[in-house]
Amino acid sequence: MTEATAAKIISLLAERGETFAVAESLTGGLIGATVTGVAGSSAAFVGGVISYATDLKARLLGVPEDLLAAEGAVHPDVAAAMATGVREVTGATWAVAVTGVAGPEPQDGKPVGTVFCGVSGPGGSLKVVDLRLTGDRHSIRIHTCEMALDLLLGVLLTNSGEHSG
Repeated sequence: MTEATAAKIISLLAERGETFAVAESLTGGLIGATVTGVAGSSAAFVGGVISYATDLKARLLGVPEDLLAAEGAVHPDVAAAMATGVREVTGATWAVAVTGVAGPEPQDGKPVGTVFCGVSGPGGSLKVVDLRLTGDRHSIRIHTCEMALDLLLGVLLTNSGEHSG
C-alpha cells in the first residue's frame, strides 16, 4: 500500500533527522499528494516540483538542455538530473524523481509505459531504475507513484543497513 510505504519513509527519515523532496513529471503531483496524505509528513517531507513541461525540467531543476534536446524528457539521465536538481533546490537530504510516458500516445519515440525513476542522496549517491509499466494512463501514473516510493524506501533501508524483507 502506497500510504503505508510513505509512512515508513517519513518515520525512518524523521528518526534520522533527514528530509526528502520529489520531482514529478507524468505523475503531476500524485507522489507529493500521497506523501502529504500521511499525518506527520511534515517531519520529513519538504516539498517538490511538478515539472510537467520539458523546459521546466531545465529551468527549475537544472536538467541539461543539451540532454533534453538529444534524448527528450523520458530518459534515465533526465530522471537522475531531476532527482539531483530537486534535492539541491529544496535542500533535502534525499529526493526521488519520475519522468515517463503515461499515454495514451508515445512521446519522444518512447512507448507508453516507459518510466524512469531516480533517487538522489547524500555524497552524490544516485540510483535510477527503468520501469516498463502496462495499463491505461491512470494505472501507469498510480504504479509510478507506488514504484517511486518503493524505490526510495529500498534505498533508504539499504543506506541504513536494514533490509526491506
